[in-house]
Amino acid sequence: MATGDVHWFAAGLLQLGTKVHDLTSDTFKVGVVTTATVPTRDTAVPAWGAGGSTNFSSNQVGTGGGYTGPITLTSVTWTIVGSGPGVPTFRAADVVIPQNASGFSNGAYGIIYNDTDANKRALGYVELSSTGSLSIVSGAQTIDWQGAGTDVLRITPS
Repeated sequence: MATGDVHWFAAGLLQLGTKVHDLTSDTFKVGVVTTATVPTRDTAVPAWGAGGSTNFSSNQVGTGGGYTGPITLTSVTWTIVGSGPGVPTFRAADVVIPQNASGFSNGAYGIIYNDTDANKRALGYVELSSTGSLSIVSGAQTIDWQGAGTDVLRITPS
């Protein structure tokens, strides 16, 4: 797993087909967590809170000092990009966590979850530092979706 890559929970993708997540109108957030629970594709019912089997919110890095808690994704779109064939694409603006001398220094993963869903179920995660050493103490950190552009999820038709 490379730093910066976005990965999807099997349960999260399944929930797209059962109308749990509406990529056009729901509010999505990303919360930064430690290595206490390492996310994987097969994480059991991942959620931000007690709404699932795996509660990632209990492993959130310290809030305050630049990071005040989960960050709302902005400029979110769910559209077909390109032609022949076009690719359904979920996009969001890159997330910037400002530098702060009293901020966290133990960030590992960004958990992407649906804040509109009553159970706050998660769709996926982005690896920030597998060693849990992402820090905002000496500089701001940017979550650059897929390493370039703003594509968070692409579903390529075949």
